[in-house]
Amino acid sequence: METSCSKIPSLVSSFIDAFVDFSVSGLFFPSPPNPNPNPNPNPNPNPNPAPLPTHIPAPSRLVAIGDLHGDLPKALAALSLARLIDPFTARWTGGQTVAVFLGDFLDRGGDELRLIHLLHRLSLEASRAGGALHSVLGNHEIMNIEGDFRFVTPEGLDEFRRWGVWFRAGLAMKRLCDGVPVPKDPFTGIPKSFPGIKQQYWEGFRARIAALRPNGPISTRFLAGNPTVLVVGDSVFVHGGLLEKHIDYGLDKINKEARDWILGKNGRFSPEYMRGRNALVWLRKFSDGLNCDCEHLEGILGMIPGAKRMVMGHTIQQEGINGVCEGKAIRIDVGLSKGCGNGLPEVLEISRDGKLTVFTANPLFDLRHRLQTEKKGRVGIVGTETGLKEVEVKA
Repeated sequence: METSCSKIPSLVSSFIDAFVDFSVSGLFFPSPPNPNPNPNPNPNPNPNPAPLPTHIPAPSRLVAIGDLHGDLPKALAALSLARLIDPFTARWTGGQTVAVFLGDFLDRGGDELRLIHLLHRLSLEASRAGGALHSVLGNHEIMNIEGDFRFVTPEGLDEFRRWGVWFRAGLAMKRLCDGVPVPKDPFTGIPKSFPGIKQQYWEGFRARIAALRPNGPISTRFLAGNPTVLVVGDSVFVHGGLLEKHIDYGLDKINKEARDWILGKNGRFSPEYMRGRNALVWLRKFSDGLNCDCEHLEGILGMIPGAKRMVMGHTIQQEGINGVCEGKAIRIDVGLSKGCGNGLPEVLEISRDGKLTVFTANPLFDLRHRLQTEKKGRVGIVGTETGLKEVEVKA
């Protein structure tokens, strides 16, 4: 007897997609209020989605977390430290908090897919609670979408290899059921061998290309919705940094063009402003060391109405979260992931009145603070509870 699912195609497709998600990440996602009847697992069926937000109002509580690089345990620790999740269930407990992640979820670790699945689920839960979870694009997302895998780990390749097995199993299940449209196999056209790469990694490479290239199932679903620049209240969030030419070009335009590229509308390579040392995701001008051109930074912020500070990741801060230029440049990449410094988690909190607080997991901070306070002045926000510290701001 021929199997027909023509009467319930969306239900069958949703079940298969949930099965694949759980097999890959161990997570189920909350059902959207209006389930998408399109069974295509590439969940951007609308070719002209609503514009990405570039400016959103200041919330009562705003939290920022730096580069996570495929380290799920450290990500969970940072989320717990920020009081955004229950440490035992990993469910959203942040209420109406708005959380912003500074990108670089990919590379250097083996939990890349599990991490982005977790953040996706938390974004759905946060929205239901009246909060929000936003992520901006990092240079490592751009590299991987372009097929640059210089910083991938063997564990990361194996995780994508397993994703490929489950994803194609899902496609095969859909083919068994008449009435359920089967999307194009994302592996189509990808070589089966890679000279110069050990054969044991070939399937991982194939799966990573299939998942992350423009219009790939993972890039489309989890990365296309991430802006390159996000302004929340008076804080500008960007992975690397901004220059005048980026603002002149238009932040809304940058966000739209970057998303269109990820959705497969503009070729293999990212827009020019995403590549090179002065790109938004590569710039270190305001995050590397003490020699920051504060006058230049102040002029850039002055081009964005109401902006008082630029919050950046990308450049590891060995001393922890800190600021320069009287708090106009806040640097929050603490090298948290095991594959990139293995630093202890720190999280930035920005209150509606502009008060900056750092939540730190470093038990030695109190001693470090006492030793350093005698040597240099500090401007920042005082934290009186264990686990809080001032934002160190250098003139």
